[in-house]
Amino acid sequence: MTATTLPDYRYRPGPLHAILLAGSVPLFLGALLSDATYYLTYQPQWSNFAAWLLFGAALFSGLALLFALVNLIRARPKSGRPTRYFLLLLVSWALAVLNSFEHGKDAFAVMPLGLVLSVIAAPLILVAAWIGLSNLRSGYVPVVRASARETGGVA
Repeated sequence: MTATTLPDYRYRPGPLHAILLAGSVPLFLGALLSDATYYLTYQPQWSNFAAWLLFGAALFSGLALLFALVNLIRARPKSGRPTRYFLLLLVSWALAVLNSFEHGKDAFAVMPLGLVLSVIAAPLILVAAWIGLSNLRSGYVPVVRASARETGGVA
């Protein structure tokens, strides 16, 4: 009996990839909370906190994006889950970089665009992390199908 193993996209992110991806989530959320607090209190230190948190978020998500690119290149098929994960991570990273530039402005010039970018980026990184880390508990189980010759022409 000959069995054909079809490639299936069920990768398990390595420890560094998982740490970078999971570490970017609280950084994005912290930047969102800092921006919201700055919007409500007008204390400029909250804008500084958000700027540093966004720098860390851009760094972590950018490195995780490199791992996601390698996984996308190795993935078969390329459509579906690996592409969604890569694109969500790419948009989150781009928003973090754009928001970091926005936070380079002085005082309240950061608002409201800084808060809006944080509100958009935080849920995106949550979804990207959910997709990227959801395979950690599931083991790789290849799809095995019998050849048509073994099943009498029925596959």
